[in-house]
Formats: sequence, C-alpha cells, structure tokens
Amino acid sequence: MRFITKKIHSYLDYPVAVSLMTLPFLLGLGESNPIALYLSVIVGVAALGLTILTDHHTGLLPIISYRLHLLVDGAVAVLFILAPFIFSFEGLDAYFYWINGAAVLLVVSLHKKEA
Repeated sequence: MRFITKKIHSYLDYPVAVSLMTLPFLLGLGESNPIALYLSVIVGVAALGLTILTDHHTGLLPIISYRLHLLVDGAVAVLFILAPFIFSFEGLDAYFYWINGAAVLLVVSLHKKEA
C-alpha cells in the first residue's frame, strides 16, 4: 500500500536534511572513521539544495523534477546502506547509516504515484 504523497514527501525533506547535518555531531559520529561524520553532513547539505530546487510543494526554485528527486533519494539510500561496508564503519556509525538508508528506501518505495 503506497500512501506517501508528493506533498507529504515535500514536508519531510527539510527536517530530514537538517537532521542529516546536525545528528552526526549530536551523536558523536566518526569514532570508527571520520567519514561517518562528514558524509552525512555533506549529504544533508546536498539534500537541502535538492529540496529547494525540486518541483514540489515546498520547493523554492522548482527546476528539478520530482521524479529525479526520488531517483536521487533512492541512490542516497543505497549509498547509506553500503557506506558502512565501504568505509568500515562500526557501532553507532554503521547503525546510523543503515537506519537512515532503510528509512529513505522505505519512504521512496511507499511513494504514491500521482495522476
């Protein structure tokens, strides 16, 4: 059952971007590898830019299609799921990326196609 609409997704984007930029510092990520701290922050900044530029309810300069936005979200989810293996993250560093990757993948997979 797909129930996440374009409007719901658009309202989730800003808090997710901010959390990707702030949570790594609050949680003390980077113990197993400093990349664990900075990867999330960089992706958060990029996510904020993507949200601002996406053609949806909260996009400020709607020049990127929502479809492309969803494809980027899916790619980020895969990156986050693979990052602990690629960069040898352990403990909280790994769990942070696996949980966020799974959450984004779930949101993208539950997207309701609109007419």
